[in-house]
Amino acid sequence: MLWFLFLSLANVFFVLCGAAPTVTQTSNSLLDQNGIFFVSFDGVVNVNSFQLSGVLTFGNFQYVGWYTSSRTAVLARRQLPSGSWSTLQLPHNLTTNDSHNVIALGVSPADGKIHVAMDCHSTRVFYTSSEAGLATSGASWVASRFGSITNTIGNLNVGTVVTYPQFVITPDNRLQFVYRSGVSGNGATQLAEYNGGTWSNVGSWASASGTYTSTNGAQSTARNLYIHGFTYGSGRLHVSGTWREQNSAVMCNGGGLTNHDTVYAFSDDRGRTWKNSAGSSVGTSGSNPFNVNTGGLIVDPLNADHGLMNQESQAVDSAGQLHIIISYMPGRFGQCVTNYENDRTANGRAFHLYRSSNGSWTKVEIPFALNSVGRSQIVLDSKDNIYVVMPFLRIVTASKASGWTDWTMAFDGTAAGLNVFGEITVDRARIPSGVLSVLYQVSSSGTAPSAVHVVDFRLNG
Repeated sequence: MLWFLFLSLANVFFVLCGAAPTVTQTSNSLLDQNGIFFVSFDGVVNVNSFQLSGVLTFGNFQYVGWYTSSRTAVLARRQLPSGSWSTLQLPHNLTTNDSHNVIALGVSPADGKIHVAMDCHSTRVFYTSSEAGLATSGASWVASRFGSITNTIGNLNVGTVVTYPQFVITPDNRLQFVYRSGVSGNGATQLAEYNGGTWSNVGSWASASGTYTSTNGAQSTARNLYIHGFTYGSGRLHVSGTWREQNSAVMCNGGGLTNHDTVYAFSDDRGRTWKNSAGSSVGTSGSNPFNVNTGGLIVDPLNADHGLMNQESQAVDSAGQLHIIISYMPGRFGQCVTNYENDRTANGRAFHLYRSSNGSWTKVEIPFALNSVGRSQIVLDSKDNIYVVMPFLRIVTASKASGWTDWTMAFDGTAAGLNVFGEITVDRARIPSGVLSVLYQVSSSGTAPSAVHVVDFRLNG
């Protein structure tokens, strides 16, 4: 009778927990048959996982930005749920073959303007915004509704060394602009805010200062914080990330990455003041940013020898707790990464790291190999089930009912014949409607242009 009792208990567990959620592909839209294609920094400029808003839903419309084969910046719009796409060309061409010179989109809810920041990697930013109301009126989609291209963010001078532009809407419907000043390994993370039709500087909230001593005794005195997101949930702003050191001596081998540790901080005043996971104050934007020596920031320690990836992803659940995807080569495959592209492709694994309401952190390895150097994206549905979109558009899922342990491959873009290059970009603003929109580019070779797509999935959570 013990076997019967075991089966009965197993059935009860299955009924209570259910199974991992699934996804259903509902459409696949071709945006451009000839998107610009070149590979640098292991990525393509039209689709990088760290783009917070390369594809963006606001109200009844969805927007996408990319560069076509002539290098021209293109914006597209469609009415949801399944309207046809309209495109326009901005008067700007991609300046250099650098895959980090991405296009970022934002909407300021108060006046319905569409904001575009693009084509910068430790260089001047290129920016424009639309006439008021374009995001809400549905007026004709033509380039003349956008202003001239400038090297400032509206009225705000953000300097000449700008990287990773991101737009974020606050809970009180202000628009924020997040970016890095300085360069990789020696930069500061900055925040600006749009309110009442003008931009103002909030200031640096994570600085390059401090001294880091690695496990091999080497020291680094400069770095930058790479963030996994800048995410509001339940009124609170959450940021996680990893530090990248300037001094390569902190690694066991020069072929690795100087990224180390996963850190976390939150803000309850739109990024003005910051606290660590324990609730202790750790910094003030503009006057006292936190740094590598600030106490209590590290929530998952890892030295610089495992190819820890920067700028992965995060999401906030309905209880206001943060979920992060990080990836690196676990120690069981070796304690020293000597070539991060090869080692991550051969042995890289993604991990789900999440915070509980008592402040504790849990890390679980996702049981599917990355088979790529690239990053993954995490989203949560309305029931807090998890969907992780891995490189090549492989979607793995886990249910909240199982404690996010029943990881399942729900969609395989390779098996489906999509021929996705690698990393993808997701439309986070559309997730509350139960739809996952994914921007991807078809793999190519050399600099031969390839197709740019948006594919939609229904989340079956």
